Amino acid sequence: MKILYHHRTRSKDGQYVHIEEMIDALRGLGHEVIVVAPAAMEKSDFGSDGGLVAWMKQHMPSFIYELMELAYSLLAYQRLSRSVREHQPDCLYERYNLFQPAGVWIKKRYHLPYLLEVNAPIFAERAHYDGISLRRLAHWSERYAWRNADIVLPVTQVLGDMVRQEGVPPERITVIPNGINANRFVANPDTVEAKRVLGLEGHLVLGFTGFVRDWHGMDKVIDFIAQDGAQLQCHLLVVGDGPARDDLERQAKQLGVADRVTFTGVVQRDAVARHVAAFDIALQPAVVAYASPLKLFEYLALGRAIVAPRQPNIQEVLQDEVNALLFDPEDKGSLVDAIRRMMRDPDLRERLARNAAATIDAQGLTWRANAQRVTQLAQGLMSRADA
Repeated sequence: MKILYHHRTRSKDGQYVHIEEMIDALRGLGHEVIVVAPAAMEKSDFGSDGGLVAWMKQHMPSFIYELMELAYSLLAYQRLSRSVREHQPDCLYERYNLFQPAGVWIKKRYHLPYLLEVNAPIFAERAHYDGISLRRLAHWSERYAWRNADIVLPVTQVLGDMVRQEGVPPERITVIPNGINANRFVANPDTVEAKRVLGLEGHLVLGFTGFVRDWHGMDKVIDFIAQDGAQLQCHLLVVGDGPARDDLERQAKQLGVADRVTFTGVVQRDAVARHVAAFDIALQPAVVAYASPLKLFEYLALGRAIVAPRQPNIQEVLQDEVNALLFDPEDKGSLVDAIRRMMRDPDLRERLARNAAATIDAQGLTWRANAQRVTQLAQGLMSRADA
């Protein structure tokens, strides 16, 4: 097939990983993928926050920024129209964003089958965290995109339920979670070698990857290391960066455990797995209710013993005491209790790690499998259009 792929993402972070892996997987199946997207993302380094656009969002009056977002759809529509006329694609695949009706316009004008990938309920997310000035327009734009897509592809069933509540029929909703690129996990060191390279021999390593925020609860992990960790020779390895880093490093210093807490800063994608291989216990300390965390799939692919919150979106992939140890996110002490139990029970760690490694194949949690699902859905839409 010829697939027209559209997104508006400028930051080069976890969103970029999803975009690039999905495009590569579709091309790996033999499809031609024509990408219409901001050029700025390709020119930036991994970890970039979006540059000028991120600055404008932070400093401009919100209603002006939101009008600019909507105006961008006119440019996107023109670019998409040119691509349709030039390449004659079989379908349109779009990564959803707020104030982005261009995909619907293209579908209606050119009668293209339209698949919409939804990674978050962005209206609710932005209204909660950033605030929205043009609320009615923003909410309309979200429902307009969701309701007019031929198929909506949320990353979790929890998010799928939110899409359904906005008026999308269940038969037009197909959940496709995040995944892994198996090729990135075939040549990584074992745990002993990974620890040696990082200078962590002899330590029981607690690990976290990603963007560290205050609500992740890593302060509780550092408190635990200061109180109980010495006797177990544990070390916290944080592979990433984020707004909570300075406070956490200050906390570790004040508690006298700075030598047992390491922040790597931003690590290039191909190096992440080599760091995660050093984890004895992989932490997913907190996650929003609808997300499909990329780090979780990396933990599974590398066969790590995982500690994660017991909540519906996580339980779509993890089963307590089978491929992870789940804790009650409403209980402030539950995370530390789970870590303590995991540290003191090597047999439990070994069993959960072994089952974690088997989860990827058992549930088909790869980008290639996701691309195959998208292909089948798109071909079904094309068949109905031809009938």
